[in-house]
Amino acid sequence: MAGWLGELELAYAGRQGQTIPVRAYASAPLKLQRSFYPEGRRICHSVILHTAGGYVGGDRLHQKITLQPQCRALLTTAAAAKVYGRAQIPVEQTIHCHVADDAVLEWLPQETIVFEGAQFHQCLRIDLDPQAQVGLWEMTRFGRTARGEAFSCGYWRSHTEVWQGGVPLWIDRQRIEGTTRMLTAMNALQGSPLMGTLAWVGREVSSEQIQRLRDLAMQIQGEMGVSALIRGVVCRYRGHSMGELRRWFVAAWQLLRQGQDSHLTACYPRVWPR
Repeated sequence: MAGWLGELELAYAGRQGQTIPVRAYASAPLKLQRSFYPEGRRICHSVILHTAGGYVGGDRLHQKITLQPQCRALLTTAAAAKVYGRAQIPVEQTIHCHVADDAVLEWLPQETIVFEGAQFHQCLRIDLDPQAQVGLWEMTRFGRTARGEAFSCGYWRSHTEVWQGGVPLWIDRQRIEGTTRMLTAMNALQGSPLMGTLAWVGREVSSEQIQRLRDLAMQIQGEMGVSALIRGVVCRYRGHSMGELRRWFVAAWQLLRQGQDSHLTACYPRVWPR
């Protein structure tokens, strides 16, 4: 069974204090909606749309994103991604980003719902120049829990790498198998259908900010963890509520944004659920 071969290539440049997309190529089922500037000319918000409504086995999606110096772009998706489980062949998604000096990329897609029986493999690599930064998150639901569906077969793999100046800052490999052991193990899902990872990489995060992230986590239902990196921080979530996961990640994102620039607050993208 042949699936979609979708491609997306975005490049941003600075023009008189404004970040603008200078290249925006997409092939079905991927599409880029019109960019907008709810925070002013400096920060470009772009929304990626998957026109087929969901991923099926055999789909291969490739994205390439480039930020030139002194750019700032926030990329998100128009809706939750659905990975269907009918075809017994994997969906593959690769994303490669390059962020130049004094540029900041915020990669903040909406959640991914992995249906029972789905096979999904995502590779995300981000190359930062020495003075570049990236903020990113990943939120995943295993099974359509509202319908009583558990992720009892299939697999999900996520491989994320962030490099700066040719040095690896953060390499994160995760794999969840659709088995009873994986769904209940303490070092896997432990009965929770939701898992999330948020990271800010490319600059040192102060001990005060890390403590504030931990204080924020105390207000959320679920299991949370905050770990310092050499140049960054990673936050983890495991639990049952997408609302709680999103609430913590948005608050953490706002805090880390202000640590990068005290004049910035989190401007909630209009496509996100309220």
